[in-house]
Amino acid sequence: MLFLILSILCSVIVGVIFKITRKYNVSPIQIVAFNYIFALLLCYFTFKPDISQVDGNAPWNIYIAIGVLLPIVFLFLITSIKHMGIVKTDAAQRLSLFIPILAAWFIFKEEFNSYKVIGLLIGFVALLFILKKQSANTENKWIYPTVVLLGFGLIDILFKQIALYTTLPYTTSLFVVFDISLAISLLVVVYEIVLRKVKLKAKNILFGGLVGIFNFGNILFYLKAHKAFSDNPSTVFAGMNMGVIILGSLVGLLFFKEKLSKINFIGLFLALIAIVFIVISQFK
Repeated sequence: MLFLILSILCSVIVGVIFKITRKYNVSPIQIVAFNYIFALLLCYFTFKPDISQVDGNAPWNIYIAIGVLLPIVFLFLITSIKHMGIVKTDAAQRLSLFIPILAAWFIFKEEFNSYKVIGLLIGFVALLFILKKQSANTENKWIYPTVVLLGFGLIDILFKQIALYTTLPYTTSLFVVFDISLAISLLVVVYEIVLRKVKLKAKNILFGGLVGIFNFGNILFYLKAHKAFSDNPSTVFAGMNMGVIILGSLVGLLFFKEKLSKINFIGLFLALIAIVFIVISQFK
């Protein structure tokens, strides 16, 4: 569970950094690109991945899929926040939990005991309660949050596939994925600089470095958690999503003075109960 907790912490910190950057008129795309540069450096100097081991037999279809999806889904995330608001976008991102949970059942053939089923059912109700907020935005551009939901769900499934591929160290696979994501991000940055005349700013490098450190930790510990719970992927899928929501809500409440309704607090309580049931299911 330690790996899962560390992954949740890193994920929430990344969100906090992006929330802070909204005050500094930064370029999210540049931050994402520099994030991958720093994440690549961390991966290389920490684990010394041997790229020569990556041959034609490596799961390139999965590498390319994740590498392309990571920055593209983030772009849709930004656009969704712009057109549909952060509330609906956040709901779409977290409710993507449905997709990997269904995959754990139908694709990975995981056996669900009664404790896990009860935990997941309570968890889904908790998610709806936590994310139930009023939004003044009436724009009907549901394509953006829909892509966010499907994209994050698919990314979760693909990371599980990488964790199961044991021929190569998963840190080497992670390095390859970061390379592909960096290439895609740089294409977007170059497009903005050349055609849209967006300036390259030092503050984007600084924030990109901070995001890169914790993004690297988030994905690394997420993969380690999948390794530790290789027979129970739904534990990681559910624990990660609900853990991020709980901690993120508490951070928003305590540090950013965001308001939570009674329904939201009930959702937090239900999410804690759900996590208890899912943890108990590991020992049954």
